[in-house]
Order: sequence, then C-alpha cells, then structure tokens
Amino acid sequence: MSASRRSGTTDELGPDEPGPDGPEGSGGSDLLAALLDGMDAALCAFDADGVLTHWNREAERILGWTAEEAVGRHGFAGWAVRSADAEEVEGRLMSAMHAPGRQVHEFALLTKDGGRVLVRTQSAAVRGPDGKPAGVYCAFSEVHAQIDLERSIALSEALFEDASWGVVLVDADLRPAVVNAHAARALGTGRTSLLGRPLGELLAQGVEELESALTHVLAEGAPPAPAEIWVSVRTPEGEKRRCWRSGFLRLASPLAEEPVPLGVGWLFQDVTEAKQGEQEAALLRFRGNQLHRAARAAAECEDPAEAATVHLDFALAGFADHALIDRVAGGALSDAESVGPVRLVRVAGTPSGAPGPSLLAGQAGLPTRYGEGHPALQCVERIGTVRASVGSVSPEQARAWALARQWPPDAVHALCAVLRSRGRTLGVVTFLRGSGRSAFERSDTVYAEDVAVRIAAALDLAGLLGERPD
Repeated sequence: MSASRRSGTTDELGPDEPGPDGPEGSGGSDLLAALLDGMDAALCAFDADGVLTHWNREAERILGWTAEEAVGRHGFAGWAVRSADAEEVEGRLMSAMHAPGRQVHEFALLTKDGGRVLVRTQSAAVRGPDGKPAGVYCAFSEVHAQIDLERSIALSEALFEDASWGVVLVDADLRPAVVNAHAARALGTGRTSLLGRPLGELLAQGVEELESALTHVLAEGAPPAPAEIWVSVRTPEGEKRRCWRSGFLRLASPLAEEPVPLGVGWLFQDVTEAKQGEQEAALLRFRGNQLHRAARAAAECEDPAEAATVHLDFALAGFADHALIDRVAGGALSDAESVGPVRLVRVAGTPSGAPGPSLLAGQAGLPTRYGEGHPALQCVERIGTVRASVGSVSPEQARAWALARQWPPDAVHALCAVLRSRGRTLGVVTFLRGSGRSAFERSDTVYAEDVAVRIAAALDLAGLLGERPD
C-alpha cells in the first residue's frame, strides 16, 4: 500500500504493475483523486485491515479533517468517533465487506473542532480481481441534509400527484414539461397531451399575459405576491372564462456553478367564482349609489321631465352607451283598455354624436317609425322587459339592424323596460350598448326596471302638472 498525501488516496498495486511514480500509476491516481473530489457526497474507503485509504474534499468539509490527516489512520477511533463508540461503528462499517449489497447506518462522527455530526452512511464491499473482499467504501452525508433532500423529493412528488391546486413546470421555451392532474383538468385535457405544447394552443385568451409573467420570472425571479390572471380555456364544449390566482417560482439547477434557469414552477388556483362574486357585489354597490345620487339630483329639479332625464343620465354610467325614452301617444294606457296598434313618441334621448347629457324632445308629438315587432312595442304589449341583440353578423349588417329599429348605428344590444305608474303604461325606456360591451343579462334587467320606475314616476308627475290649470 502506498499513500498519496497530495491527493489523499492510496492505490493497491499488483506485483506486475508499475509503481505510483511511473506515468500510468501517477495518472490513474490523479484521475481518481479528481473524481472523488468532484463528488457531492462525502466518500471514504478502508482496506481489509480497516486502514483508511481514500478521503475526499466533501468528507473534509463535513468533518474538518484533511486528506493528509485522515488517510493512513486505522479506523475512526479516537479522532472521528468517540472511543466508546469506535468498536460498534467500525464493526457496522466493516460488516459490509461480507454482506451482499449496500448497508445503511446512522451514527455520530466527531469534527476536528470537537463537535458532533449525525451522518447517514451507505457502505458496500470492494472486491479485488479474484472476487474476494478487499475493503469497504463508505459514502456519507449529514442526516439533516439527507432529510432535506428526501423532503424536497417527497414535496415535489406530492405536488405533482395530490395537490388540490394546479402545478405546472414550464421549461425555458415556455412549454409545459410536467403537469399535475389538477392543472390538466383546469386546462381541459390530459396530463401527457399537454407536454411540449405551446400555451397558445390551450388558451384562447390570456396567453399573452401568462407568457409575459413567465418570461419575467425567468429573467428577474419570482414576483413578491400572487397574480390574478383571466384566461379563456379551449375545451370541447367551447371556451370557458376562468380567473386563476397564480404564483411563480424560478427553477435553477442546484448542480450548476451559475444559476442557469431550468424553467418556471407555476402554481395556480381557480378563483373564478370568488372573483365573480366580488365583481357582482361591487357592481351592486355602484348601481345602488347611482340610484341614490340620481334621486338626490332629481329632487332638485323643478321640472319633472328634467328629473326623468337626470335618472336616465345617472343610469348610463357603466351600464349602456345610449338611452331613449318613448312615451305612449295620448298619455298612458290602462290594462283594461282595448287598444289598437300602440304608437310611441320620443320624449328624451342621449345625443347620437358626441357623448353628453340627455335632451328632451318630442314637442311636435310625431310618433316614431317603429316597425311591427319592434322591441319597444313588444315591451308595451307584454308589459315586461325585452332584450335584443344583433348576434354574430358583419359590421354592415349590424349597422343596418340598428338603423332599421331607429337606433344609433353603433347599437348591437338593446334592453327595453316598460314605464309604469299608477297601474298604467306610460311608455318605454330603451338602453343600448355598442360592440365594446357584452349583451344585457338578467341581472341588468333588474337595474333597468329600477331606473324605469323612477323615470315613470317623474313622467307621470310631469303629465299631472301639465294637465293642471294655471
């Protein structure tokens, strides 16, 4: 046996092999030393007599003993293990020489400065050319480091198997590399079919915002707080609008000398219902405030007809682009009256050009040219709210649809609410939206009917004052 104090290794040589000072022996020893020192695990080895033959730099880092101080010692007794524990420790280590496979043990070693380190070892026999045991090699690491590694692996496996939120590992090309079951369901496809596909194939809307966030994380690191991203997911049933509360983590290899990004860990939770609830609550508060403000402003109007336009203007904010008030020709219709075709007279409306306050009209009393089946006429006949939309047509067809109904040319959605007061039908208020807004929904109907009640009361009062002799 010859020890290399520079490399911290010894080599067992056969009778016909060149000595360590020869070119082949020196090169092999240096190569082995370099390999051992490059390992992340602490490594040492003993010959058949229990003499330490190898000791790498990671072992030096953990215990503080250099290779020059360790190689050549007999066992760990008195320097790396307490004397009282030395026999048991060495017996457990050397027993691997006569046992199949690897053996795992945990025990305390001594550091050079007198401290104690709990390590987990894996030891196995080293066999010579004749197949007989020639010694034992031992790899060891601090128990807490091993436990941390096991916990990290267990956490990773749990996230990708059992997590109740979506987990996606996105590579540096912004394509899914690993996807858990929850994320696959949220994206409307299978786990394996997602892998390697561009995000644009999975999302109809929101992909630009998501890719921008992923690119930022790759370049700058994780953001300080989660982000809420609205997306439209492509599914066999069509597009589904969802809100995902997302967190991002930049992933880098622990083995690289420089932090080269491997990708991004994207964790998300579907909060669509909660966000929709928040939006609906905020909308209800806003509309309630608008009704209150409109009532306060209308109370200051001397002319009830002007008060009706005030209610109309306050209702438009965040609700519609245009609004019209049509009054039943002749005043009002009672439910008991048997009447022929209904005629309506325009009494107020928003300007058709630039936005501005509603203007009173209809002094001439000429009826509007509404055709049969017009939504406003249906509203009067049914004494109920009517909604209408142009649907998916070309811009030219949408313009023709609006003009045929005597509405501004940019109108594509309409909601007509009947004006009722004292058990009579006074007319119709029509709210119109352009292509930049969504169609009216049932929740919008309730608000429009609230506004219609206030407008009808103002118009009824205006009619009573007009009938009263001076």
